[in-house]
Amino acid sequence: MTLCVGTIKAFFMTVNSKLIERLAPWIAVVVLVMIWEVTVRLFNVPSFIFPGALETAQALITYAGPIGQHSWQTFWTTLIGFGLGVAVGLVLGFIIGSSRFLYNACYPLLVGFNAIPKVAFVPILVVWFGIGSVPAILTAFLICFFPIVVNVATGLATLEPEMEDVLRVLGARRMDVLLKVGLPRSLPYFFASLKIAITLAFVGTVVSETVASNQGIGYLMMSAGSQMRMGLVFAGLLVISAMAMVMYELFAQLEKRMTAWAHRS
Repeated sequence: MTLCVGTIKAFFMTVNSKLIERLAPWIAVVVLVMIWEVTVRLFNVPSFIFPGALETAQALITYAGPIGQHSWQTFWTTLIGFGLGVAVGLVLGFIIGSSRFLYNACYPLLVGFNAIPKVAFVPILVVWFGIGSVPAILTAFLICFFPIVVNVATGLATLEPEMEDVLRVLGARRMDVLLKVGLPRSLPYFFASLKIAITLAFVGTVVSETVASNQGIGYLMMSAGSQMRMGLVFAGLLVISAMAMVMYELFAQLEKRMTAWAHRS
């Protein structure tokens, strides 16, 4: 009887622990929103400086139509730029990672390029392509392809020499080693880079929209800020964060399914 009670108690403790882990992000959000609203009310902060959570929620409801329209523009622009970044980053990472000479030669150049603030490219892109979606797409691409290149190249470049020697002795060619061993081995690196890249892609899109676009969340926030409608500005920030978190979680789930062998259960 005592054993049975102990087993049941352990079961419920495990269930409660898993439930708390799943609810932890939502609990953190609720606590953060409460602190936000209480702080604004306690210090009587003017809404044109820092709106409260309730005012921001009201702006989300009041301007749901424009926010939805501009959010969709930002979303598909970001996905196109991100898709270009994945394609170019994967190919370039494979080329660089397959050759030690190219790895040593190109890595410093990539680091130097990544150090350039991507907002500095926006005026150049405007001159080349005009104001609109193209500069936003290219800015998202420029800011997100670097982590993909680096992670894929690192995954290939760190292939154990002993494993490669054994495979070569067994008759595998260099390309066979890279495609059948190197690429699968670099998948954890690749999916880790996707989670980073998608959040950076949203940053690139919004930065470009604030400077060189007449649509998108970045443009909406700039317009609202110039009119001192800070509730709408913060509503735009929340929408950007929500889209980025959803995409991050999507790639995190893909990572778990595709690279379960590389992680502890």
